[in-house]
Amino acid sequence: MLLKIFIFIVFLGPLIFFHELGHFLFARLFGVRVEVFSLGFGPKLFKFKKGDTEYALSLIPLGGYVKMFGDDPFSKDSIPEEEREFSFNHKGKWARFWIVLGGPLANFILAFFIFFSLLFTGERIPEMRMGVIKPDSSFYSQGLRSGDVLRKINGQNIYNISDIALQKKGTINTVSLMRNQIGKVIKVNFSSDQFFKEFIKYPPLLRKPFLIDEKGNKLRISQFARGPFTGESLDTFSVDGGLNNLFLFKFGSEKTQSPQKLNISFKASDDLLRTLSKSRLYSLDLMVKNVKMGSPADKAGIKAKDIIFSIEGKGVTSFHQLREKIQNGGNKPVKMTAWREGVKKSFSLIPEVQKIQGKEIKIIGVWSSGDYLPLNFVVTESKGLWGSLSNGLFRTWDSIEKTMTGFQKLITAESSLKNIGGPLSIGKVATDSFNTSLSYFFQLMALISVNLGIINLLPIPVLDGGHIMFIFLEIINRGPLSRRKMEIAQQVGLSLLLMLMIGAIFNDFTRFF
Repeated sequence: MLLKIFIFIVFLGPLIFFHELGHFLFARLFGVRVEVFSLGFGPKLFKFKKGDTEYALSLIPLGGYVKMFGDDPFSKDSIPEEEREFSFNHKGKWARFWIVLGGPLANFILAFFIFFSLLFTGERIPEMRMGVIKPDSSFYSQGLRSGDVLRKINGQNIYNISDIALQKKGTINTVSLMRNQIGKVIKVNFSSDQFFKEFIKYPPLLRKPFLIDEKGNKLRISQFARGPFTGESLDTFSVDGGLNNLFLFKFGSEKTQSPQKLNISFKASDDLLRTLSKSRLYSLDLMVKNVKMGSPADKAGIKAKDIIFSIEGKGVTSFHQLREKIQNGGNKPVKMTAWREGVKKSFSLIPEVQKIQGKEIKIIGVWSSGDYLPLNFVVTESKGLWGSLSNGLFRTWDSIEKTMTGFQKLITAESSLKNIGGPLSIGKVATDSFNTSLSYFFQLMALISVNLGIINLLPIPVLDGGHIMFIFLEIINRGPLSRRKMEIAQQVGLSLLLMLMIGAIFNDFTRFF
């Protein structure tokens, strides 16, 4: 937990710092006195004063603020004449405009700097790989298959998962991908939201091509008689269906012994494994790795290295399928059949019900021996100085456009408000990306920096965009707005902001608790 909090602060800290630094530098440029520069809100943990400014680090790391002299429009007239040259509200309209714009502008500059640095030094980013796609899914019906690696959407390169959700057109018509090391372009018909929601259903967990017989002997299956290659997966054999020549090796002797040739017709890995089960060959993940002491499985007599191949008299082909059948099996006792060193064993148990993230989950207390392919990373070469500058500008502008498209969809109800995330969502994204790769971590930092800049430009009083709106209203009105109008606008703006914050926090709690 402490590590997650640290990663969250490292992720959010620079975004807040640069935003407030933008306000601070423009305020100093136009001669406005800055009284406080604080990272964080609430009680001050650390502070020091230099010149007219107190610099502080505060307790709550969810924002920051720059307190400028004379920034309260309601006390503008109470400032002494000799002090007005240092007052924010006594500056001209364009000076105030640039001071307010400085924060969002700094966020966009930070995003550009991150993109430029990644492009200049080279990136290491995870492949956008599909997990196991079921034959009855919409992805399968439109030509996508397990193990496909996404490269482009609508002809545009994608760098992270957010590029899928934030497609400017709102629709996805073509997907460029790699399948079994061969490039393909698939024509599809999805909205970007629909594609994104479907994509995240298939985490890139692909089983290595390992089998186990009823006695617990490990084997390996491959498409190649000369021996398997490292990228093969049990879930990607014959993704397009048809007759298949597969080869079976004894594990550990793939290079020295001739394999057994299998001539099997199947359309998906489930078909293959159902056929192999007739020869008492099963996916490795059906072997029990460990049993939790005192769990239903332990009480029923299930032991490590047992191979569970049947539930309620029906065969299962994966640990995931076993878990699904248990979850959907009602409250009655569950009957299972397993191999133990070549001897068939039967068990009956009642799953334990636990509440996890607000959902009732049935657990029997076993861990799988499944072995999965590691996530592959794409390492790009440096694009050089000019290439990094031009591509960095493109990525920054592209992120701004996509983020604005996302907000437009929220306003027009094309996208659900349930998609809004709060601090917990940001923390999870930060931790997950940090644990994936530093390039991915900084990519997402740049994207959140753009989001922060856009959010602050929304024309909501109390946000930077609200202040800019008041400045333009002054220009139109040829003078400042009345005190009453400003009070009403600020109350409405504060109410809207609080509603958004409450909605984001509520979404966080429904996702994680």
